[in-house]
Amino acid sequence: MDKIIETVDEKRGIKRVTTVDSRWYIKPTENKVTGLPEYLYVPSSTWICSYYPKGVSFMKYIASKGWDKAEEIKNAAGDKGTRVHKGLELIFDGQEIDMQQALPDSDGNISVIGLGEYECMKSAVDWANERQPESIKGEFVIFNEEYGYAGTVDRLFKIGDELHLVDFKTSQEIWPEHELQLSSYAHCINPKDFGFETLHRTILQLGYWRNKKMFKETEVPDKFDLFLSTKKIWENECAGEKPKQKDYPLTLKYEPKVELDKTNKING
Repeated sequence: MDKIIETVDEKRGIKRVTTVDSRWYIKPTENKVTGLPEYLYVPSSTWICSYYPKGVSFMKYIASKGWDKAEEIKNAAGDKGTRVHKGLELIFDGQEIDMQQALPDSDGNISVIGLGEYECMKSAVDWANERQPESIKGEFVIFNEEYGYAGTVDRLFKIGDELHLVDFKTSQEIWPEHELQLSSYAHCINPKDFGFETLHRTILQLGYWRNKKMFKETEVPDKFDLFLSTKKIWENECAGEKPKQKDYPLTLKYEPKVELDKTNKING
């Protein structure tokens, strides 16, 4: 993957730029001094959270697999997660998925889903049959200009009398950066806008083989302060970084300049 530019919020004109080692959200805005149009660049919450210290267990894992193999496994897991998310977006929007469904991976390449991906989607449907959630809003962008980050929320559900911000995961573990990511999203959502007093932060693990249900629902604590601390680490490591406009044009258009040749007159 070189870079992928996607429009993720057409109404607000927000685009997402993904490269091998970065992800930006870009929003059109207006310069407060000159009044001229410009673009506001902020890093994704996921990218920021990746700078949270991984700990000894992670380092041992890298040592046991080797860097190249570990990257291969991570990329494969990312492709799986992308296709599962695309499938769940269709399912919770009321569409039907079959075992021959073709969905895009993280590079945009479309292929038929694998059995493991189908099992994850099935476990999501099993969870829904048990919990009977009402989908409120799905796959929407949050853009926090105050703290300078953005991200894409999986889904808001009404479950019983409560509002849940649900993040779908295909991993067997819940890592601290998952909790930080969800906390950053939650601080961009006012539950009162949806008629609720509180918002629950919920991670739903799918294809979870440690129980018979194959899913696990976990409510996570608010760790926004820790997210902001991690963002300081990101700022220190990525100081001055932003996608260059010459490398990442948001749109392309050719407008020829037409000038009238006043000397070219028809002789009469």
